[in-house]
Amino acid sequence: MTQDAQQFASDNYAGICPEAWAAMGEANMGSARAYGDDVWTARAADAFRSLFASDCEVFFVFNGTAANSLSLAAICQSYHSVICSSAAHVETDECGAPEFFSNGLKLLAAQSADGKLTPEAIRALATARTDIHYPKPQAVTITQPTETGLVYTIDEIKAIAATCREFGLSLHMDGARFANACASLGCTPADITWKAGVDVLCFGGTKNGMAVGEAILFFNKALATDFDYRCKQAGQLASKMRFLAAPWVGVVESGAWLRNAAHGNACARRLAEGIAGLPGVEPIFPVEANALFLKAPEPVLDGLRAAGWRFYTFIGGGARFMFAWDTDLARVDQLIADIRAAAVA
Repeated sequence: MTQDAQQFASDNYAGICPEAWAAMGEANMGSARAYGDDVWTARAADAFRSLFASDCEVFFVFNGTAANSLSLAAICQSYHSVICSSAAHVETDECGAPEFFSNGLKLLAAQSADGKLTPEAIRALATARTDIHYPKPQAVTITQPTETGLVYTIDEIKAIAATCREFGLSLHMDGARFANACASLGCTPADITWKAGVDVLCFGGTKNGMAVGEAILFFNKALATDFDYRCKQAGQLASKMRFLAAPWVGVVESGAWLRNAAHGNACARRLAEGIAGLPGVEPIFPVEANALFLKAPEPVLDGLRAAGWRFYTFIGGGARFMFAWDTDLARVDQLIADIRAAAVA
């Protein structure tokens, strides 16, 4: 069977990285206890505790929607609300799952041109109403990096966390591409999570070289009470849990989680540098992680489609290109050449 030419419409297009694949193969040699009572799950959880220098509670689920929805449901009662950016994945792309799994929490979305949430926006929503007729704010969720590819700095997260503490709100981080943020900032995972005031992190594995699987890390361990039951009820307790956990052992212990992210980030920068100076063509947002949102005249986008390139235009109206751990530099250069050709046609 022939493979399609590599595309950059989504980093979900990528395959499984060698480190994750090898760990799954090793976990497949023989039998193991079920439902997470196995050595691979324990080893993966310990690998996270070592990586984050934290005695956090660690859980493994199948996908990001479950990770975000169940962790927010653990924080909130049905009469609570969660403050988020208007571009947040929980608001725009999870089909009401946060509301469903919490039995009715409400998302309060702050309008944001670049996808970032600010202390000022949080304060405005947290104080808009305090009467019993309005869902009580209980948490804030931020995406790191954002859906527009921007990265929250350490100081920005600390400022958001301080605002959360001011109003008694928990801070949740959607880290579907968390590794890319660490690679971009050159910081430790702890620096932009619990040390900065984050209570719960959803660490994405699917976009970091794994076939499937996300990790949920509760730095505020009180929020994790009975979370194992919540996972079971939501259909997220894998009977053969070792196959969710083992890939994490492979990528975390080897350091591949960071190498994979750094490569994706470098490819996004390569594209940005390659199209610099073209008339009418430029990134919509600064390139800070593994995404580039391309602003270009419609004939240029049509030319790229005609050349066989696939991309989405659902954020900002431009073409989104995402770069994964396995991005072929030659394909990036071909994309650059095709953009340049379309721009001068």
